[in-house]
Amino acid sequence: MRVEFQAELDALEAGFQETGEIVLRSIRGVIDALRTQDVELCDEVIAFDDEIDDRYHALEKQIELVLARQTPVAGDLRLVLALLHCGLHVERIGDQCVTIAKLTKLSSHLDTRQIVIEGLVDMGERCAEMVKASLTAFANRDLGQARGLHGLDDLVDRANRQVFEEVLGYVNDAEALEWGMRQITVARCFERIGDNAVDIGEQTAFVVTGEFAEFTDASHDVRPPG
Repeated sequence: MRVEFQAELDALEAGFQETGEIVLRSIRGVIDALRTQDVELCDEVIAFDDEIDDRYHALEKQIELVLARQTPVAGDLRLVLALLHCGLHVERIGDQCVTIAKLTKLSSHLDTRQIVIEGLVDMGERCAEMVKASLTAFANRDLGQARGLHGLDDLVDRANRQVFEEVLGYVNDAEALEWGMRQITVARCFERIGDNAVDIGEQTAFVVTGEFAEFTDASHDVRPPG
């Protein structure tokens, strides 16, 4: 019975990791779309989201069946619950990639500002690094790597502020400001992707330690609220 249950847990985790890899491809797709302003690539990213959604819903259904049939406890229950949360986070990342692709497509007729594009591409690459690290940390139950995501997220937040400050300088140029306001939303989407990667790291810590706590400061011990 235990062997069968472990096989089901392994299948759940494999499904989550596969979905995560697909989401990473979406992130890289929107980075390339931003860099090249390629509308067709934007369409590919948007269409790709259906597969991410289908995989997430399949994972959710599998988890429901495991909970109903196996009634897991202790560490097994933590793992199943963490996979449910992590699956939702990667699905949200897919949605954020779609938003970036749609905004890039919507802005394609406007002149771009290279300094902002470079900032967004840098944010995207950092986010891809964070998502990959979060998936690896979960797979390896690596608490140190999971907590290290907080420091990477600070860099993404800083880049988000830089994009915002740059766009504020376009206030006297209507077309540049229209384009720039959309890029602020793109930056915000990347910032949320980073947050979702941190959330996956927090679920890794939950699986390892049995306690849930937000990574408010990776340089100090993480304690549960309350």
